[in-house]
Order: sequence, then structure tokens, then C-alpha cells
Amino acid sequence: MTSHHLSAERAELVEEEVRFTLHELSRASHADSAWLIEWVHEGVLSPIGQSAEDWRFEGAALRRARAAARLTRDLELSAAGVALVLDLLDRIETLQARLERVNPPR
Repeated sequence: MTSHHLSAERAELVEEEVRFTLHELSRASHADSAWLIEWVHEGVLSPIGQSAEDWRFEGAALRRARAAARLTRDLELSAAGVALVLDLLDRIETLQARLERVNPPR
């Protein structure tokens, strides 16, 4: 097993265990809290809790928030644009995984 593969597995384990508040996710992702709130309303992020004060984000939200922040800053996308791009990237990832199962690399 490569060290990259081990690092990815450790990252996945950490993601499953970590929970962020809105403020913590904002700091960790370098994204403004207002952006995070917009992304929640657009379905980009899915927190647990009823209100922004109670929201808890799973560790995987950090990677998604960072990607959304890059799209917002670099491409000046709106929250709806970020949601569309991330949805399309998720679909591509799913299709690639299916292809690899059907035609594994040699």
C-alpha cells in the first residue's frame, strides 16, 4: 500500500469523526460564514441542526467548503453556480468509479 493511499484512508477516518460549527468551518475552509450559509441554502453543504447557531458539519464538509470557496473566488460563481459545478463534479466522480469497477486498471 502506498503512503498516499494510507493518507487518504486516515483522512477519511478523520472526516467521519470530526464535526464543525459554522464558525469553525468558516475558519478551516477560509470561507466567509455568509458564503457557507448561502451554500447550505443551495444544497452545497448539509449541516445537522435547525438553525445556523446549532449547525454541525461533518468532516467531509471541509473539503466541499474549500472547493466551493475556490470556485467562488477564482471563477466568481454565485452560490447557485457553485452548487451546479459541485453536483456535476460529483456525477463525474460517480461515473468514473463505475467505469473503474467495469474496467479495472491493469
